[in-house]
Order: sequence, then C-alpha cells, then structure tokens
Amino acid sequence: MALLVGSLVAFQWALSAQTPAHSTGSGQAAAKRPITYEVVDYWRSIQGTRLSNDGRWLAYSLTSQGEDGELIVRNLATGQEFKSPRGTAPTFTEDGKFLIFTIAQTKAEEERERRQTQSQASGTRGAGGQAPSTGSGQGGGRGNNQAARTPRTGMGIMALPGGQVTTFEKVGSFRVPEESSAWLAYYKGVGGAGGGGRGGRGGAAGRGAGGGRQAGPPAAAGAGEPPATGAAAREKRKDPGSDLVLRNLTTGEESTTPQVTEYEFDTKGAWLAYATSSTDAAKDGAFVRHTADAVVKPLMTGRGHYKSLAFDEAGQQIVFLSDKAEYDKPVSPYRLYYWKATDSGQAPSTSSGQAPSTSSGQATELVSATTPGMPSGMVVADSAAPQFSKDGARVFLATAPPPLPPPPAPAAAGAPGAAADADQPVTPTPIQVDLWSWKDPIIQPMQRVRAEQERTRSYRAVVHLADKKFVQLATPDLPAVTAGEDAARALGTSDIPYRMEMSWDQSYNDVYLVDLKTGKPQKVLEHWGATATMSPGGKYVLYFDENKGQWLTYRVADGVRANLTDKLPVRFQQENDTPDLPGPYGTGGWTANDASLLLYDEFDVWEIKPDGTGARMITGGQGRKQHLAFRYRSLDPEERTVPTNKPLLLATTNDDTRATGFYRVPFTGAPAPEKIVMLDRAFGAVTKAEKADTVVFTLSRFEEFPNLWVSDTSFANMKKVSDANPQQSEFVWGKSELIEYINADGKKLRAILTKPDDFDPSKKYPLMVYIYEELTQGLHSHAAPNVGTSINVTRYVSNGYVMLRPNIAYATGYPGESAEKCVIPAVNTVVAMGFIDPTRIGIQGHSWGGYQITHLITRTNMFAAVEAGASVSNMISAYGGIRWGTGMVREFQYEKTQSRIGAAPWDAPLQYIENSPIFWVRKIQTPYLTIHNDADDAVPWYQGIEFNTAMRRLGKEAYMFSYNGEPHGLRNRDNMKHWTVHMDEFFDHYLLGKPRPGWMDKGVTYLEKGKRDVAPMFKKKTATTTATEGR
Repeated sequence: MALLVGSLVAFQWALSAQTPAHSTGSGQAAAKRPITYEVVDYWRSIQGTRLSNDGRWLAYSLTSQGEDGELIVRNLATGQEFKSPRGTAPTFTEDGKFLIFTIAQTKAEEERERRQTQSQASGTRGAGGQAPSTGSGQGGGRGNNQAARTPRTGMGIMALPGGQVTTFEKVGSFRVPEESSAWLAYYKGVGGAGGGGRGGRGGAAGRGAGGGRQAGPPAAAGAGEPPATGAAAREKRKDPGSDLVLRNLTTGEESTTPQVTEYEFDTKGAWLAYATSSTDAAKDGAFVRHTADAVVKPLMTGRGHYKSLAFDEAGQQIVFLSDKAEYDKPVSPYRLYYWKATDSGQAPSTSSGQAPSTSSGQATELVSATTPGMPSGMVVADSAAPQFSKDGARVFLATAPPPLPPPPAPAAAGAPGAAADADQPVTPTPIQVDLWSWKDPIIQPMQRVRAEQERTRSYRAVVHLADKKFVQLATPDLPAVTAGEDAARALGTSDIPYRMEMSWDQSYNDVYLVDLKTGKPQKVLEHWGATATMSPGGKYVLYFDENKGQWLTYRVADGVRANLTDKLPVRFQQENDTPDLPGPYGTGGWTANDASLLLYDEFDVWEIKPDGTGARMITGGQGRKQHLAFRYRSLDPEERTVPTNKPLLLATTNDDTRATGFYRVPFTGAPAPEKIVMLDRAFGAVTKAEKADTVVFTLSRFEEFPNLWVSDTSFANMKKVSDANPQQSEFVWGKSELIEYINADGKKLRAILTKPDDFDPSKKYPLMVYIYEELTQGLHSHAAPNVGTSINVTRYVSNGYVMLRPNIAYATGYPGESAEKCVIPAVNTVVAMGFIDPTRIGIQGHSWGGYQITHLITRTNMFAAVEAGASVSNMISAYGGIRWGTGMVREFQYEKTQSRIGAAPWDAPLQYIENSPIFWVRKIQTPYLTIHNDADDAVPWYQGIEFNTAMRRLGKEAYMFSYNGEPHGLRNRDNMKHWTVHMDEFFDHYLLGKPRPGWMDKGVTYLEKGKRDVAPMFKKKTATTTATEGR
C-alpha cells in the first residue's frame, strides 16, 4: 500500500470550456501531415465514464493500445483535475468523497504476457483448412480455482476533494455499497464477487468482478431432451480462497478475512456476506458481518462449497447455495439456504447504526432434492445464482439433474486394489463419430456449439417465503421462463416444437403464462415468431403481430385480446427489404399500474390504453411533419415506469440531415414538442448524476472525436471537459456530407461522401468506395485511426482519397443486381462532380459487402482494384454451409434474411446461379484481393477457396489472405496490422500509383509465410524505418 501525493498531479486544466459552435480544429491545413501507421497504437479512447451522485466530479480513463493509460478526475465546478497512472474502472462512493479504481498492468507487462502466451501456443495449429470438428467436448472440474490465482491488477483510493491517492498491489476486485460511503471491500484473489448480489458496485479491470444481478438460468438452447445426468463428469475439488479486506474509508482501518471465495454487501452497507474455502474443512462456510461493530455471524460452516450469496433489497435476508449436506458422497448436489436477520435475533439495520444482538441463529435449508414440489430426479442447480424478488417475498432459483460423480482415480501398479481393478470391466472409449439424422431437431454442429449449455442446463423455480412453498416454473418442455418484478405470473417460451424449421425459417416459440403459485402454464401464443413481453404490473402480455403489422395485448385476468393500433392512421411496422417479416418501431415503456404504454411509429410517440379503448399522439404529428424521429429517453436507471407528472425527454434524430438532439414534451401532449437542442453531430449516451441536474455525454462528427461534454438537462450551457487526442490537429482529416443519387430503378437514395479537409475541387482524386447495406446512419460517426478487417476511412481520406459510402436498396431474389443498380449509379454521381479520376476507383467491403463486390466485378470494369473480404461466391454450395460460430446451417440466410433470395435452390435454381459470381468469373478483369480465414465462423472458408482457384484457373489476378485460426473478422491485433498494411499497399499501388509490393509479384511460400514483420511501422519513429518485404 502506498500513498501518492507528489506523483499525482493536481492542476487547473488550461482547456477552456467550449461550446459545440466553437469546437473546431486549429493550425494551418498546409502544416498538417497524413496519418501513418505509427499513430495508430497511440490514439486514445475514453472509457469508464462516471459522475458522482452530487454531480460535482467526473471520472474517466484515457487508454490506448501502445501506452499506459491514465485516470482523469475533474471537478466540474472549478475545472481542477487529478490524474492517476493506469487507473481504470472508477467507482464513486455514494457521497462522492472517495473514488475507487483499478490500476491496470503496464503495457510492457501485458505485452510480455501476450508474447509468452503466443510462444506457448505456437505449433499447436497447422496450416488450417479443416472445418471445425463437430465432436463432443468434455466437461471441466468443480471448484474455485480462479480464487487462488494472484491478481495482476492493483487498486487505488482517491480522497476528494484533495486528490490524495492510496494504492494497493495485487487486488482482484473491489466493491462499495450502493447507498453507503463508509466501507470498501477488496479481494486479493481473482474474481470473488457474489453471484446474485444487488447491494454493491465495483470493478476489477475486466476480470469479472462486482457480481451484477443475474436474471436466472441460461436461456433455452440445445436438444429437446435434457441430458440425463445434468453435467459432465468432473473431479470434485475444493480450492482455498484468498484474503478479503474490509476497509473503513473514513479512518483507514482494515480487517482481513482469509480464504474467502466470494463476497457481497447489502445495499446500505450494514452487512457484508462472504463465503470461505479453507485447507481446514472446519473453516469452510458462509458468514455475515455486521459492519458497524464487526460482529461476525456464521450462517453455516463445515466442509463443502458455499456460493452465490444474495441479499434482498432491504438487506434483511440472505440466500446462498451449498453442497455441505452431502459433500462426503461421490455426488453432492447443492441446496438452497436462507437466513433472515430478525429471525436470528439480529436487529434490522437502521439509520441510527444501532448495534445488533449477538444471539445465535444460523441459516436454514430452504430447498433440496426432497423438497415437496421438486421434480423427480432434479436438484438445486449451482449454475444459476438465486435472487430475491423486488419485494423480498420470493426467491427465484434453478433446478437441474444431479451432476455426475467424479471419475475414480486409477490405482497405481502394485498398490492395494490394483489387481482387483484390473479385473473390472473397462468402459470403452466412445467412438468419435457424429450421426446426422434427417429427424434431428438441431443439426450436429449446432449441438456441438450448444453442448456446454446442455451440460449446465437448468430450469427456473421459485420459493414463496411466507409459506416456504417451492414451485417449479420451467421444465424440459417449457425451458425458458422469465418472471416480472413482483407479478403473480411469469412469461414462458418453448421453441422445442419448431427447432427444425429454425434452419430455414425464423425462430418460433409457443408463449405461455406461468402461475407463480402453482407452476401451471397457460398457452397464449402459438408458433410465434415475434417477441412477447409482460407489463411491469403483470396485467398484460404485449406482442406484435408481424403478419398484420399490429400491436396487441392479452389481458391476464380474463384472456381478452385487444388490437391497439389497427384503427390508427400510421404504420407501426418498419420497412424491410429482406424476405422475412419486419418488426415494429418499438416501445417506450409502460406507465404506473399498467394504465397505458408508449408506442412508436416511424417518427412520433403515442400513448395507448392496453385494453384498446384509447390512443393519442403525444408529439402532435410534428415528427412526421418535420422528419424528426422522437424516442423517449429516461435518465433514471432505476425508473420502472414512464412518469406522467413531468415532461418527457425525447431523443431526436433528423432523418433528412442526421442531426441529433433533444426535445421535451408534456406527457399530456402538445401541438409541438419544445426543441431543447439540435446539432449536426451525434449525441452519445447521456448519463445523469443521481442527485443533481448534471449530465455527461459525448458529441462527435467524422472530424470530431467523441469527447465528453457536461451540462444540465436543459442542454443550454454545454461545456467540453475532455480532450483525448489534441494531436489530431496535426493531421489531415476530412469532412463528411450527405449526397443524393438516383439508382437504376429511379429510386432516390443517399450516400456519405467524405473529402480530405485540404480538398481542392480543381484536382482529380482517387475514389474509394465502401459498401454494406445502409450506411448513412453513420454520417457523424468518428473513425479514429486504427487497424482491422476493413479499411479505415480516416486513413484513406488523410492520404489523399475521397470516400463514398452509399445506401443500397434491395429486391428479393436479386441481391447482386440490387447492389449493381445502386453502387454503379452512386459512383457515377460522384464522378460527374468533376473531382474524381475515373481510372482510379477502388471498392472494399467485408462479408455481405464482400459478396456484393464479388458480384459487381462480374458486371462492371469500373473499378481499378477491389477487396472483397469473406465473400460468398457460390450461393448454391453456401446455402448448405455451416455458420460454425452458432452451428446453424445457412439455409435461413438465403430464404429469409440478408442473402435475400427468398426461396430454396430447388425452387429458384436460376436465381441462385444468377447471384453466384462463381458462374460469371470469366468476365472479371479487375485485380481481386480477399481475406478469408480458415476458422471463419460465419461464411464457409471454402467459398474463398472456390473463387480464388477459379480465378487462378483462368489466369486472373487474385490474392487471398487466410489467417490461421482467425474467425470471420480478425481478432488478433498483430494479424490486423499485418492485413491492414497489405490491403493498403494493394490499393495504394493501383489507386495512388505507389510501387508494386513484392508479395504481389512473388507470392509467399508456405515455408516463408508470416515472416514479414510490420510491427516497426507502428512504432513511434526516431528515424526512418521500413518493414522488410515478403509476407
């Protein structure tokens, strides 16, 4: 532990508060330089933004890939700032007097560990080329092994307003109570946060700290029948925990509890519950500590596992799981235990801080395998944390088949019993074979992907605490059940009858109401493709009928259905250009007591009675009139219902200009909502201080980094309070604008045109086109210099390109032709503006964008070079391919969604052929580059092979990069850099006239692959360096 004052810099920030109108770059354009690779790893991003409850303090982290980050803490009244090296994940105490944060590893340490991991993994994978196996995996071990690992991160405590920082090494996680500023608990192991907690907040540098609320068991998935044995065979083991430290933030006094595995505060910080796992079995247990007087009460002790501690909202009840009762048996299922402060003689926590009684009172068993109502062959599941209902009257938990016993350890040769074991029959090793049956509801690859879900599948249940009645809610036939806040019924769904058709159609479910008192299900919707939700008060089921394009309700009390929108003069269903049915524009929430709800059309907001007796437009039709899309924005994360006693804040987007901002309207409605602010920028997420009229948000444009701004909720005096990348003013950037073009069918469409900020209309520029589907929503998105699978727009514009990103409209059955009818006219529209060299046009896209490009070059020679990443080239073979990430067959994609054929190959063979570039490859005259990785989890890798070998067979220029072990999009940053350099070299050669790189002429042999080191190109340079040629 160290106290840092001198190294913590406190200063008045020189950056003056800026309004959006004055937030412009400085410096002469002529002095700016183009973006190069060396800046990429040092461009900073803002993470972990937090406001103190009183709105006085703002905290956030500045991070980059290449340098250690820093935590910034700003006094919003004075502008004073404090900085702390490598600080991340900040958390304010309730009163804002302390800020607790994680101290990350140095970048040098991270890089050293990364290189060690790469070195260990090298040689484990060959050159690739095999589709992922569909063989079943094996289960892991039980225990708490993570708790015993030494954390790599530290922790800091900053005292405010002075800014003094106390640091701690090797802290895995920390928590502070939500409604108390007196206490901090921090954990010297990895992980350690409670499983079902609702009382604390904290962080752990991305290592799974701070147990958030868990809604219940995993969603339904996998085969129709649950595994007969519940979980895979696993070794029974019990790892010791690590030190948990409780610190009084005011006095600095600390107490340490050893061998803790998880911990949890109640909301007010009156109690700290924790579980231990010790080398001394007598010290295993679950405990609760009264923080005011340090009295520790054992809830249960004895050899076993203790986990998933959870408080109710009032902080007076605790539940947890333990397998102590049967731990000495080969199979030791968990049981649910319960403790109540008043039952044990403990006085409820009060604002006076009165010390509790010290009388004994341990937890009692609430649910076990023998509890009345527990289905035969089921036990309490340990894979889902229990949680209290909001009113504390119920506990939700999960059940599952019992786990398998651990396999017996083989006796050593010559040891007692070895001979006897030799006489026992040997369990044969399973043959590694997959049987694909035409009757399988779910195909083998999908079963493989979902195997772990099946091994740990659990089914939701509830215990009513008043009478201790246990009720099973979910079952193998009704696997997914979601309970409302305090409603008497839950909503259940089952996809089991429709799992086979999911392969070629959308997903369907039967929807049920499940009575929480009896567990009895009542079917309300059958073969339902859209979502259905329960109203907060549990009085209605709300659902959208995609066939009719209407919102409907089902009244729980009497089963009456009402159509809410059929008599209204506007459309509540989105427009869609895929073969499947479009969904709704959405909902804005319910008012108190389920009295009404907010629904959206394309532009306006409606209040509608759930029984269908009334509807009114709150926004007066001004959204449609002015092409403003209004959407209700709540600034209260605890808000359960839409307030009716104050004006509604409306997040607003101008559909014509993509300007964003906010309007305000009384809940009772108005002829025209009141405009608060509208800017030609993109507003990011808005966060409000809990107890002050202070909000923080981001603003961005293509040329403007999304820095932090603060104001009150009137947005009248917005102030910029961060400057993450002041160096941006040194570089050539660009500006984006919307343009219109007419496609080949005469339809008016839009595109984004981005020009360098030193643009000269008298010059001729190369044009780079990027395509996907609709892109103009990103007009004001800022693109920081970076590497990845696709081009970085900013890098290209900064280096002398003009960028075009057109919207594309589709006709079912003709996806390739649709792209052709849009992209070519869009390009011609820009060429006609006079500043584009028509001989220097390139185009790039990935996945769906890659497919469209591969099709385009069979129809036009207008492009000097193209890159079409992870492209489908043969729709007939791709139709039956597998999306290895999910295990799904790709049939649905062609019949219902993005690939937009709208039929199976045997019903529309000519359309599949017409839209498959492989059949038209002879026409191609354009240099072709692609990336298609051998572990692609979305588009089968062999699609790239088919097309590349066809181009090679015909003597046409084509290059395919395939990164071994990488999925659909690159994840390894070294690979991203390698690919980005090569893609840029390809385009720069053909469109900027730069020298032809050696890899394009010589290729790279298998024995020489990957030897080109591009890393020096990304380092800050002290002298000119170049990367070696080759690949």
